[in-house]
Amino acid sequence: MPSFLIFLTILLSAVLSAVHSCTPSDREALLAFKAALSEPYLGVFNSWSTANSCQNWYGVSCDATTGRVTDINLRGESEDPMFEKAGRTGYMTGTISPEICKLDRLTNLVVADWKGISGEVPACITSLSSLRILDLIGNKISGDIPANIGNLQRLTVLNLADNSISGKVPASIVNLASLKHLDLSNNRLTGAIPADFGKLSMLSRALLNRNQLSGSIPVSIGNIYRLADLDLSMNLLTGSIPVQLGKMPVLSTLNLDSNLLSGQINPNLLSNMGIGILNLSRNRLEGTIPDVFGSNSYFMMLDLSYNNLKGRVPGSLSAAKYIGHLDLSHNHLCGSIPNGSPFDHLEAASFSYNDCLCGNPLKTC
Repeated sequence: MPSFLIFLTILLSAVLSAVHSCTPSDREALLAFKAALSEPYLGVFNSWSTANSCQNWYGVSCDATTGRVTDINLRGESEDPMFEKAGRTGYMTGTISPEICKLDRLTNLVVADWKGISGEVPACITSLSSLRILDLIGNKISGDIPANIGNLQRLTVLNLADNSISGKVPASIVNLASLKHLDLSNNRLTGAIPADFGKLSMLSRALLNRNQLSGSIPVSIGNIYRLADLDLSMNLLTGSIPVQLGKMPVLSTLNLDSNLLSGQINPNLLSNMGIGILNLSRNRLEGTIPDVFGSNSYFMMLDLSYNNLKGRVPGSLSAAKYIGHLDLSHNHLCGSIPNGSPFDHLEAASFSYNDCLCGNPLKTC
């Protein structure tokens, strides 16, 4: 081979190596991130030892042009052969080092389901302007959600569920203009949901259940046109259910159970043809159940149990297209249970502990 071809081959090899390698500063930041964590069983960090690059480091991706780190994807529950061979899910302890914030081209940060990672979400994370996914679900992270979380204008997924995060939902969270998926469930959040929560116009899922949130349900939520899944259950929310929730065109799942909500059930919640899962159980709702069901009513689950509802079981329920699970127990309902579907496939437990209900599947009147 001519000498100039050998030279070109060596040069091309060097260029390709540089392209697929991360920068020295990014490499140092990754090693500092690794140093703050301990993973004793699977060896996910074993590959993080190359002397001069981040090439083929487990869970790390770099931009092919710039060599900057763009993704960290470390999941403690995975179908990766490493997990299958070990026959176990992951376990990791330690903290998320603020050194991670030096990776200023990071778009995805996933450090999920490791069960033992503690400490706080580094406040500097809000400086990562390219971040699109922040997923830290399933750890023992504590402290507050960074106050300036709203700075992450490109963020589409914020998942901090199943941790021990406390404090309030930051007011700035409503500035996440690109956010589509929000999961803060199963933490220790307190205080009110921001009144202007409805500014999150791109949101399709909002899961804030299993916290200690108080105050009323923001009326502005009704402005989120794309919202399909809203779960505010198992909190300390008070006041009435906003009428606007029943007018949402895309909403299909609404869980408000196990709060302190009062007032009456607005008819449009039960007549909304899109809502297929509605759980209002274990509140302080009163009045009668609106008799507004029809041939387009399709509920996979309708749970109104453990409230203060009175009156009769709506006869129009028998006109519903489908009622999978119905629970009206533990109220103050009275009168005869209507005949026909869906009542002919329901068990007595669906109607038990009312004042004076009778008829199939309970005792005859």
